[in-house]
Amino acid sequence: MARHCLLLDLVDDPESMVRYRAWHEPGRTPEAVIRSIRAADITAMEIYQLGDRLVMIMETGPAFSAETKAKADASDPDVQAWERLMDQFQTPTPFARAGEKWTPAERIFDLAGH
Repeated sequence: MARHCLLLDLVDDPESMVRYRAWHEPGRTPEAVIRSIRAADITAMEIYQLGDRLVMIMETGPAFSAETKAKADASDPDVQAWERLMDQFQTPTPFARAGEKWTPAERIFDLAGH
């Protein structure tokens, strides 16, 4: 199992943030998106919010490949519709590379190593 920590910003608008959060309530995220996540061998996913900053923690199994997931998502019209919907709420962090949405963070501390 691998753990991934990714960051993304939200558009700094309180109403927009409320709508974004509502789309992530149980039963509101489209089933095609949930299926895509699970099919990619993402075994756990949580998103946390502080102000306009989001942090996603993902745990993945051995079959996970970010490249394979990106290709599968690009060819899935339901996932693409979700991405277009989310684009109105999201903005890359200042640290994102061109074309990057969720930006990986570097782990700098692990209690297990101490």
